[in-house]
Amino acid sequence: MELLLYHLINRIKEEMPELSLVDEDYGQLEAIDKEDMDTYPVTFPCVLIDMPETEWENIAGKSQKGKAKISVRLVIDCYDDTHYGSGNMEAMMERSEMVDRLHRAMQCFRPVKDGELIREKSKFYTWSHGIKVYEMLYSVSVKDIIRETVTAAAPRKVVISMGKTLK
Repeated sequence: MELLLYHLINRIKEEMPELSLVDEDYGQLEAIDKEDMDTYPVTFPCVLIDMPETEWENIAGKSQKGKAKISVRLVIDCYDDTHYGSGNMEAMMERSEMVDRLHRAMQCFRPVKDGELIREKSKFYTWSHGIKVYEMLYSVSVKDIIRETVTAAAPRKVVISMGKTLK
């Protein structure tokens, strides 16, 4: 699964070079207000990627196929006053355009040869310190193929001994 994260991080950074951070989501945003939590600082705008679960089913032998869920959060600090008449309403359009570009980079992207990303849900919400979070949940088909290795059996030695014949 780390391979998926690797490809997704590279894809997003290539498509959106203006992002200050593209990283695995391990709670950086939630740690902003926690002084006792040791984590790398988060900078904005950024994308945080998480893979919360994969549902698996057997296909053959020890191999399986699964449907992985991938959460992608675009996090933007919003210090612009965007009310009507503020003169900064374009900031909303700029954020919307970033969300759209992130989705276009993700939708139908094939991070591995198995399947392509398909958006299932999206939502946005505000966070403390004037932060907006645009979260999208994607799914992708994955396979874990385990090839049975056939090891040659050690050659057997057959010993035939001639016994004495009794009369």
